[in-house]
Amino acid sequence: MKLPWLYALLVAYVATPVWAQIDASPQTGGNRIPADAQVLRLDDVVREALEKSPEAEGALHAIKALQHRIAPAEALPDPMVAVGWAGNPAPFSIMAHDASSYRGVTVSEQFPYPGKRKLQGAIAGKDVETAQANYEAIRRRITAEVKTAYYEYFYDDKALRTANRNKATLEELAQIAAAQYSAGKATQPDVLRAQVEVSLLLEKIIVLEAQRSAAQAQLNAQMQRAPESPLPPAEEAQPVAMTFSLDQLYSLAAENDADAQGAQKQIERGRLAVTLAEKQLRPDLGVSYMFQQRADQPAMNGLTFSVNLPVFAKSKQHEVIHEASENLISAEKARDGRLNQVRLVVRQQYLAAKSAEKLMSLYTKGVIPQSSLALESSMASYQTGKIAIQPVIENITTQLDYETDYYRQLADYQTALARIESLTGEIAPVLPSATEPAKQIVPEEK
Repeated sequence: MKLPWLYALLVAYVATPVWAQIDASPQTGGNRIPADAQVLRLDDVVREALEKSPEAEGALHAIKALQHRIAPAEALPDPMVAVGWAGNPAPFSIMAHDASSYRGVTVSEQFPYPGKRKLQGAIAGKDVETAQANYEAIRRRITAEVKTAYYEYFYDDKALRTANRNKATLEELAQIAAAQYSAGKATQPDVLRAQVEVSLLLEKIIVLEAQRSAAQAQLNAQMQRAPESPLPPAEEAQPVAMTFSLDQLYSLAAENDADAQGAQKQIERGRLAVTLAEKQLRPDLGVSYMFQQRADQPAMNGLTFSVNLPVFAKSKQHEVIHEASENLISAEKARDGRLNQVRLVVRQQYLAAKSAEKLMSLYTKGVIPQSSLALESSMASYQTGKIAIQPVIENITTQLDYETDYYRQLADYQTALARIESLTGEIAPVLPSATEPAKQIVPEEK
């Protein structure tokens, strides 16, 4: 007995390429993901993760704390006020008819050598800029980690949905085999083999469900949610062709990597510190005003100027200069090491993206359509009794593997782009709003 309607259903499913089975779902907006959202949008996840990140918030407060160092660094030293008396043991008393007895007050101020205070303020400013670069690095790292978790969740969800569709196909095939067996057109091993394949696929579905739950927990953790919080299916990922060359990515990363920028700020700070250390050899000026009240004598006013003498420069100021110079060299080496590391990671992720891009093209333009045709042909042959059920099962399993592999490559491709983006950065201010969603790298149009 033939079941033409069931055969047509199977052929319609397997003949539809994976890229055409994308569900169009409405997008949700807002700063938080609504509980009734139909799809999980990447921008919403990134935004919520950045809003709630304790690490990012702590980095912002670190910036604010360092900003309060600039004004004190540029300010003059606190003035000194002294009071005293001479002649009479009683406090602030004067001995009568003694010209040497007095009571008075002295006010003094220290004026650093010209340029010292400005350098101290500039060094404090570089500390702020370093903290800003550190905040940007944290924000980009969080964004990359969120995207990685998101695309892993996307893959697990897609793989699970694909497996469930193929399970339904195998169950229908088992029903066809049973009907064919009842009509004497198939053998009992065909029915048993189809049922075994359904059981094997159930095992795979259980594993995929566990992986999806783990990915969901990871994504919730990024958003500072409870691990078991429900999430809607991930929004469809639309791969964008990466037209940047590797050399262009090297240049972008060298210019925009946040950690390299922070290292560069430390170099600039080191240069200022060397200059300030050298200026410590220059004397500071002290000015003091004194007012004295004497017995039976006119009051006296006095003005005193003083300078410090760097007579111990060899063991003091010169050592400070050496320390600052060594710190500068250390900062330069740290910058160079970071740039080398960036180039390595950019190359690795670029090659990974290109490999995934080629495989996606192979799957969508060749492998999946060809496997669909092979399954369609084997189904037709099985219905007419020309072949056994085994080739049909193998073709269904192959179709599942290819569709799953396609989504794996798509997730890997998007993850590689996210990691490249974290290094090449977005062309934006160093200190954007914590609620601003991460921007995508948009290749230049040719």
